[in-house]
Amino acid sequence: MTASSTQGASSVTKPVAEVAAAKPVPAKSAALAPRPAGRRVRLTLSRIDPWSAMKVSFLVAVGLGIATVVMIAVLWMLLSGMGVFDQVNSMIEKIIGDADTEFNIMDFVGFGKIVSISIVLGVINVLLITALATLGAFLYNVCASLVGGLQLTLTDD
Repeated sequence: MTASSTQGASSVTKPVAEVAAAKPVPAKSAALAPRPAGRRVRLTLSRIDPWSAMKVSFLVAVGLGIATVVMIAVLWMLLSGMGVFDQVNSMIEKIIGDADTEFNIMDFVGFGKIVSISIVLGVINVLLITALATLGAFLYNVCASLVGGLQLTLTDD
């Protein structure tokens, strides 16, 4: 009877031991493991594509040109609304002192002239900024080929 009871007990405990051995028990849970403070990656900027530098600088320059034209138009309207141009007219008429000579500052700084000049300057700035950024990309590529490029360290925080 002892042999059969021992044999029955071992047959019951044997499958439980096999099931326990089949499941891997992790040493530490992934949720309980501390995360590192941040990864550091060292990168080297060895080349800038001149075509993409030209496209990006063109778009940025167009945005700056539009913002400049809008800013100048708003500034002109603000100065006109405050009466600055009228005060300049009256001051210049007092300085001239001649009743026969008529002076109007709006002949020189009218809204249309100011906006036209700012548009022309904006177009010139777009061309200059685009050309300088493209030239800068070419010069960076030459310098980077000589010294290896710009070393960057990026962190994941």
